[in-house]
Amino acid sequence: MFRKVLLCYDGSAEGRRALRQGADIAITMKAEAFLLAICRSLPECYVPEGVTPYFLNERESRARALLDDGVAWLRDRGVSAEGALVEGDAIPQIAQTASRIGADLIVVGHRARGPLARWWSSSDEESLLEQVSCSVLAAVADDS
Repeated sequence: MFRKVLLCYDGSAEGRRALRQGADIAITMKAEAFLLAICRSLPECYVPEGVTPYFLNERESRARALLDDGVAWLRDRGVSAEGALVEGDAIPQIAQTASRIGADLIVVGHRARGPLARWWSSSDEESLLEQVSCSVLAAVADDS
């Protein structure tokens, strides 16, 4: 039985699929949902010349809006939901959040070799599965 479901959401097709599947699980299990949006941090040495603080603030504002929309979407479906926007590498952030909130299940979107492949391995190639102590569901997007 799942009581707390961590949904990793970025607004992509795979992220929306994970959100829908995670919502279905939360509804069926009468579980709470926690929606996590992650902005990859840009170290100052990697920020291209000409990128202004306005651009970085807009990036965070868009991520916050996606997160707020996702939480509202869950609540509209009767799911008890809250969310957080964090900055950093996806895998450590997901693992830390899962531990902090006591997640029983993590739902992530995945497409082979796609932008969400980051959920499965970090820069040191340790997988998400090796860093968490709960179940993980990969919502796999179809080709249509």
